[in-house]
Amino acid sequence: MISSFILFFNASYATIMSGKIWSLFIFPFLVCISFCRCSPELPAGDPDNGGLFLPEGFDALVVVDSLEGRARHLAVNHNGDIYVKLRFPDSIGGNAALRDTDNDGKADIIETFGDYLDKSSYGTAMRIHNGYLYYSSVTRILRQKLTGKLVPDSEMELIVTDTQPPRQHDTKPIAFDKKGNLYTPFGAPSDACQEDDRVFMSPGIDPCPILEHRAGIWKFDANKKGQFQRDGEKFATGLRSVVALEWNDQDDNLFTLAHGRDHIYNTWPEIYTVWEGSVLPSEVFLKLKKGSDAGWPYHYYNQIKEDYFLSPEYGGDGKKQGENVDSLVKPLIGFPGHFAPNDLLFYTGDQFPEHYKNGAFMAFHGSTSSAPYPQTGYFIAFVPMAKGMPSGPWEVFADGFAGVDTIINTSDAKYRPMGLAMGPDGSIYISDTEKGKIWRVMFKGDKGKFGKAQLAKMEDRKKQASNIKTPDEVKDIVATEEDGFFPKTGNMAEGAKLYNIHCALCHQKNGRGNDRFPPLNYSDWVNGDKERLTDVVLNGLEGEIRVHGRSYNNVMPKQDHLKNEDIALILTYIRQNFGNRSNGIVPEEVAKVRKATTKSP
Repeated sequence: MISSFILFFNASYATIMSGKIWSLFIFPFLVCISFCRCSPELPAGDPDNGGLFLPEGFDALVVVDSLEGRARHLAVNHNGDIYVKLRFPDSIGGNAALRDTDNDGKADIIETFGDYLDKSSYGTAMRIHNGYLYYSSVTRILRQKLTGKLVPDSEMELIVTDTQPPRQHDTKPIAFDKKGNLYTPFGAPSDACQEDDRVFMSPGIDPCPILEHRAGIWKFDANKKGQFQRDGEKFATGLRSVVALEWNDQDDNLFTLAHGRDHIYNTWPEIYTVWEGSVLPSEVFLKLKKGSDAGWPYHYYNQIKEDYFLSPEYGGDGKKQGENVDSLVKPLIGFPGHFAPNDLLFYTGDQFPEHYKNGAFMAFHGSTSSAPYPQTGYFIAFVPMAKGMPSGPWEVFADGFAGVDTIINTSDAKYRPMGLAMGPDGSIYISDTEKGKIWRVMFKGDKGKFGKAQLAKMEDRKKQASNIKTPDEVKDIVATEEDGFFPKTGNMAEGAKLYNIHCALCHQKNGRGNDRFPPLNYSDWVNGDKERLTDVVLNGLEGEIRVHGRSYNNVMPKQDHLKNEDIALILTYIRQNFGNRSNGIVPEEVAKVRKATTKSP
């Protein structure tokens, strides 16, 4: 190397002396390329780090403040181009491509592309692998060869098709191993495989028929076009909902962060307390081997007791563990319930301090069902790793996305972190689902001095922030007796109390819903046909609907166990609140619909 440099210097010096003055300008640049291997300096961070709280030594900037269609997962190419899976792709294509042309870290060019054919429902994946851009809808995994252009002009290849129509928990995140295989989940269209999904005290079906073709992860050939589920191999089971999936190249294993089930208190209030419903079951960090079983629907993981327990649908009471617990895959970490883990990234870059090398970054999208306690999640966690196992307790890496100190309703959160990607220089990129905002996080401190002192403020947030800590059962309640979670001693209208007990878990206390459940304000479903609305409450609703131009595809559980008087009070309340100004519903109208829609034995 040194001898080459000396020869280069002598030749350049001779050229300069011969009168070719241009060498004076190009010489330093060539020396840098040949000898120093210089890389462009990191761009300046935003003065407020884009609103984020980060460990000492880190800066952040906002790459783009908002994307039409918002954002799910994202990927960064070797030249810095960013590709984003859009959350609401209607009419604009399924993906966005971003480019920074002046190296200030901000996206100057934004283009959308990719028609998924079923784009009324959002997908998840956006990954770059072996020169291809892979992305998904809820029923298809596609890829395009990257050609050097910002928007690839290569053929769109259909790799995997899910032949079942979109249903709840249908996502298609993807991961790749070193042998040319692709992994993706097929979600369970149920909360706990009940006879009546999410319905009060509905028993579980035993054996659960869903497990044969759903609630697991399948392995496919990453390069073969035209595959269906039958062409893949079932790799792991007992996984109700997976959005965060990644292969760890250092450990050479598949990892996931799995969503726990919902409604454990609301459907089984005689067994569980409101507090237990807020913090359980756990969201689990798992290393998966071929044949791994994560327990769903028969078992759930309790991170407080650090073990699996029998689900109430199958005879559990919060204490029984049931059979075959020892055969279930042991979580590496059990996070609190409802954090909503939506992406996972193993850090292989060199920009960050050694503390982060090969560790796991995790995006927690945030809860929708933690009431009457604060909604939780809405931050980026980090787990230090060594040889495929946690080497220390989990940490808070980035917080502040929500923009408020206490999140009571999901809609209170200004931003919700969703996707993670690493850039070619080792920067970390984070996407948001609410406005399509993207941050770039960079380290500019002294890597040699990075340690506990630089992490101290983030450790304090882990212990104190209402969206991160496990709430105190008494002190941290953000609802009152009038909200309906406790004995009805307040002066709030009876309909409001009943609404907060039976409906606010999904549609939220303010009626604005969230990304999974539709809003009630100004909705034709609420203000339109009375009989249709009453039928939905009595008999439930399943399948895709559109509210305010957006698609929702979850399950509305039937509430036919409620008295006609109570249903009338709830429906009158929602038709006359949240900005709605429709006339009320009386018990006789509910009774009429109940009689007309009740199936004969």
